[in-house]
Amino acid sequence: MWWISAQKTGISATNLKDFMGFGSYETAWAWLHKIRKAMIRPGREKLEGEVEVDETYIGGEEKGTAKRGRGAQTKTLVVVATECTGKQIGRVRFRCIDAASSENLSLFINDTISTGSKVITDGWEGYSFLDQSKDYVHIKKIISGSGYQAHELLPHVHMVDSLVKRWINGTHQGAISRKHLPFYLDEYSFRFNRKLSTYRGKLFYRLIQQSVITPHSSLKNLINSD
Repeated sequence: MWWISAQKTGISATNLKDFMGFGSYETAWAWLHKIRKAMIRPGREKLEGEVEVDETYIGGEEKGTAKRGRGAQTKTLVVVATECTGKQIGRVRFRCIDAASSENLSLFINDTISTGSKVITDGWEGYSFLDQSKDYVHIKKIISGSGYQAHELLPHVHMVDSLVKRWINGTHQGAISRKHLPFYLDEYSFRFNRKLSTYRGKLFYRLIQQSVITPHSSLKNLINSD
């Protein structure tokens, strides 16, 4: 587990199998998923301050169609929240959702962002509930007609979108099912939120702590998890 946590970009099940000498790919895959499950601490602190929120699609392109954006077909829709600390990116949160609806987006924001924070969005109608909210200050940066592109108006969250996709395609060759994508996003947020840690050994210590209190999951349960 120390070797896994010490790798800044993570490790694939194939590489772990070869390094540890496991007899099967399934064993290595199960090990990694159990570790990923332990990376998210129940009751962790919410994001605060200025937080950019947007959605992105992760996955392969739909063959035979040019459809993109919020109506993409074969990709997994993921809502992303990113703390803005000046030009720097603070902590991040991810959640897979089935639609960019007000219901899904409000649940995500309430679960991940502290009240009193400034929530910055692109003005998508799914965030309209924020206009009447007493818990958040809604800052809309509408792209259409602004003369700016999305990555210019919401630079922090779009940078995170780009980085997580690069990580998935680089470390895991993009071979992640829609069903198990949340596990990988949990791993990425664990690593990203500790990117400024001076001592890599602290990541291992924290992971050991969380592994002790995380309920056991069998290979069958991991394979069938939604």
